[in-house]
Amino acid sequence: MTRPPRPVHGAAPLADLGTHTVANQAPPLVGHDTAQDPALLEGLHREGAGWAEDDLHALGRLAGSAEAQEWGRLAERHPPVLRTHDRYGHRVDEVDYQPAYHQLMATAVAHGLHGAPWADDRPGAHVARAAGFLAWNVDAGHGCPVSMTYAVVPALRADPELAGRFEPLLTNRTYDPGLRAPGTKQGLIAGMSMTEKQGGSDVRANTTTAAPQLDGSYRLVGHKWFTSAPMSDLFLTLAQAPGGLSCFLVPRVLDDGTRNPVRFVRLKDKLGNRSNASSEVEYDGALGWLVGEEGRGVRTIVEMVNMTRLDCVLGTAAGMRSGTVQAVHHARHRAAFGRALVDQPLMQNVLADLVVESEAATTVALRLAGANDRAVRGDEGEAAFRRLALAVTKYAVCKRGPIHAAEALECLGGNGYVEDSDLPRIYRELPLLSIWEGSGNVAALDALRAMGREPQSVEAFFGEVELAAGADHRLDDALALLKKELSHPDDLEVRARRVVELMALVLQGSLLVRHAPQPVADAFCATRLGRDWGGALGTLPPGLDLRSVVARAEVDVPAPAAM
Repeated sequence: MTRPPRPVHGAAPLADLGTHTVANQAPPLVGHDTAQDPALLEGLHREGAGWAEDDLHALGRLAGSAEAQEWGRLAERHPPVLRTHDRYGHRVDEVDYQPAYHQLMATAVAHGLHGAPWADDRPGAHVARAAGFLAWNVDAGHGCPVSMTYAVVPALRADPELAGRFEPLLTNRTYDPGLRAPGTKQGLIAGMSMTEKQGGSDVRANTTTAAPQLDGSYRLVGHKWFTSAPMSDLFLTLAQAPGGLSCFLVPRVLDDGTRNPVRFVRLKDKLGNRSNASSEVEYDGALGWLVGEEGRGVRTIVEMVNMTRLDCVLGTAAGMRSGTVQAVHHARHRAAFGRALVDQPLMQNVLADLVVESEAATTVALRLAGANDRAVRGDEGEAAFRRLALAVTKYAVCKRGPIHAAEALECLGGNGYVEDSDLPRIYRELPLLSIWEGSGNVAALDALRAMGREPQSVEAFFGEVELAAGADHRLDDALALLKKELSHPDDLEVRARRVVELMALVLQGSLLVRHAPQPVADAFCATRLGRDWGGALGTLPPGLDLRSVVARAEVDVPAPAAM
């Protein structure tokens, strides 16, 4: 028999203990404008897209809303499901998404984050799109098909007939999901299907074959290891034609409404990016149209790779900004040992370091977006700068992403380690952006290749960074060190990572010295260039204006309603 507990003299009744009183917790980070970011807005105007600020704020307010943030959580926590057959045994090869995924896609497309800039003649259209990509950071997974649709357009222009047929639908701001003949839809989404299990980044090792047909089409047979967003309407893919590795456009549904024989083997069980389906597919005689010339498949997709690499940088910068804002928000509202975390010197050091890393990434990302905008309009100097600076930045910024996310998460302690904080989602996401479109070694070696084959890209790169010459001795010293490293080419490949990292830091330092507030530029130069820094974030030296730096990541949210 269980005895009731003995009453304790003087103890309050259990109902009055108030064990569920919530105190010393940050209010929900909702109801803010994600575009209210000084580095983002300054870069938007500097790179020629100030005309887009009102639309950017509208998107930022939506991104900061409770509704949009819930879309992101639902889409990731209920990942897509593959259906290979219907109930009767017919092959269907379809992927079902949580409805929130379609809300995210519809919003991104309506705001022109996909192919819309290619149909916009205004200078700065590609910068405006990049800024929107930074602000609309509620779910990274759906950003994959959005990014691929953006990147497919310039590659498709290698075939004017195909571009004329599909580009108006790839740039239209109407999201029209479902598998139907492309010509019957209001808007199209595009994907890519490049890598194979035996080759990975070495796409020239692909074994998928493409046999020419009498009507000018090709029939593709082979297995693709990573095909993201398999419910897209069109795919660019690589296959071995009689003339060598070539690029093809493969539709999911043919003009007569029948399904192209693209068979789904499985969906990948990924570390992150869970709202986006990534699949293995088999081409069982799938119809495709040649894009560009036979044997020049890699050359055809180069411009596409430039676009997706830029989005890797943008996505990393967006993740950094989101993690930084959450860390600063928590520290402003959380007290320990008698005072707010944000006012404690060591936490202030960590937060300021997070801000510096985030602003450096955002600033260089928008500079590259500006170069991209001017390059696609025919500016050869900006195209040369983009060629080298993009490879360099893709390597370095994307390498910093996971490190930054881990430190931002730690600022919240155990609260940051649980899924409810959304910081684990950022942490899982950022390694992908270092892998996609060339992992670290591929990006670093591509930078060396650009310097060897395109000396004009080196000239353009140094022309950019030397605009800040004489403004900070630490930047000048780092630039001199870089030139010394490059003057010894014998073992450059084994030193590729350290050289490319230094190039990226010099570029970021030059931009911050010219454009950022002095406390941000000073902290960057003292640490990343002057090497007065430890092995972890939060090791800034004494004497810096840390509070001013931290303030650039503070956002105001409405007070929570009384319960």
